[in-house]
Amino acid sequence: MKSNSENSLKKNEVGTMAGIFQSLSYVGPAADVAILLLGTVEFALVASPLAIIVAWLSYGLFMIMPYEFSKYKANAGSYYAYAAGSTKNGVFGPMALFSWMGENFTGQAFGILGLSAFVFAISTYISKIPYLWVVFAVIITLYMFILPYLGIKISTNYMAITGLMEVLLLIVGSFFIIIRLGSANSLRPFYLPTGGALGGFFFGVIFSIVDFTGLGTVTTISEEMKNSKRNVKKSILIAWLLAGLALIPATYALVVGWGLPSIASFAVSPDPGLLVFYKFMGPVGFVLLIIFTVNSYFSYAVSKTNAVSRIWYSAARDKVIFPKYIGQLHKVHKTPGNAMLVWLAISFVLDLIMGVIFGPVNAALILLTMTGICIVTVHIIGNTSLTFFSHNTLKKTGESNLLYHYIAPTIASIVGLVIIYFTIETNVVDYIAAPTMLNLAFFIISIIGFLWIVVGAVAVTLYYKFRHPETLENAGNYDAEVDIEENS
Repeated sequence: MKSNSENSLKKNEVGTMAGIFQSLSYVGPAADVAILLLGTVEFALVASPLAIIVAWLSYGLFMIMPYEFSKYKANAGSYYAYAAGSTKNGVFGPMALFSWMGENFTGQAFGILGLSAFVFAISTYISKIPYLWVVFAVIITLYMFILPYLGIKISTNYMAITGLMEVLLLIVGSFFIIIRLGSANSLRPFYLPTGGALGGFFFGVIFSIVDFTGLGTVTTISEEMKNSKRNVKKSILIAWLLAGLALIPATYALVVGWGLPSIASFAVSPDPGLLVFYKFMGPVGFVLLIIFTVNSYFSYAVSKTNAVSRIWYSAARDKVIFPKYIGQLHKVHKTPGNAMLVWLAISFVLDLIMGVIFGPVNAALILLTMTGICIVTVHIIGNTSLTFFSHNTLKKTGESNLLYHYIAPTIASIVGLVIIYFTIETNVVDYIAAPTMLNLAFFIISIIGFLWIVVGAVAVTLYYKFRHPETLENAGNYDAEVDIEENS
């Protein structure tokens, strides 16, 4: 399938470094250290470093799917395009796309509302200023539109430079704290808990897996990467390794630095990550972590815009769900500006409404509940698609692999189903036990997420299967590297 050259993303614009930090910025490691590790420690307690290791290894199973698919196709539609092209009738395409849209609309709460949550945790005085969070939301929304709008090279250069500094800070800071701990260092954080604590440990693992979400988003800029089919898989592997290197030592340093006997107070303390950095690294470490955490939210926002806009662009090019308008690129910058604008407008309004009702912190957590359900579902669909692709296509060429294309994706999907089950089950049980307005909101968003997939994604798929089967036959077939060869 050839593209319209006048409405094509720029080819050979960026390399491996851009791909690595497109993925790693989506993870936002400094933001994880400062804020998101609270959920892990709340459940896994002293064993949180081990929980992070298990989560990191588990997410590695999730990355097999994009790693394998990226060898065969360079398409900005990423998991949507992979799913669509895995079978002749393309039925997995709209299912993956619609599920991903649920994540697209709610996931941006991490950037738009999450920044306010972090800043408010630093200062109770700032948090008391009415609707100040709206100002933060407007600033980060404008930022995440302007930078990606100006071009893939500009946005990825920014993420690569600041992202490398962020990772170095976390690695150096973590080992500095570990060295200063001296005899207080312990192997206890790496022991598997026993008895009743074992359930909490595994829930901490489930919570932590979602922290690594985004490591596969380099696939969304594959059409713009040099030697895509070689460099995308390399970017995925390096980003995964860097994520582990940034978060595993940091989690250990924070847990032991906080103090193992008092670890239960970690999750209920404001910005415990900042407090540990201040305790062992003084004002310099404290200020640096604040700076890079704030930047982590901005980098995530830019990475998110790059990813979502290109997925929508690819789907609009295939005439799946989105109108032609969404697939139009800026004539000079060659970026999906229309997709960016529509998506950000919807996300901002949704975040604003939820923020007014529940406050920025709770609103972000509520929306991110649906984010987790939807993105894990996308991975499950992608894993299933890889198996079908291997059976339908790779088996003929002798490239089908039992371990990577059948066993590993199936295990990853089972892990995903466990995550979804416990996410919904926990919110239902919490509401039954304490029927507050906040718990009701978590309960409702869990049900909405479930219905979005079970009813919405299935309905969209059936619509295209029976009303527009010709559209699905061509969906996801575009390959940027093949296009370059045919037009050279």
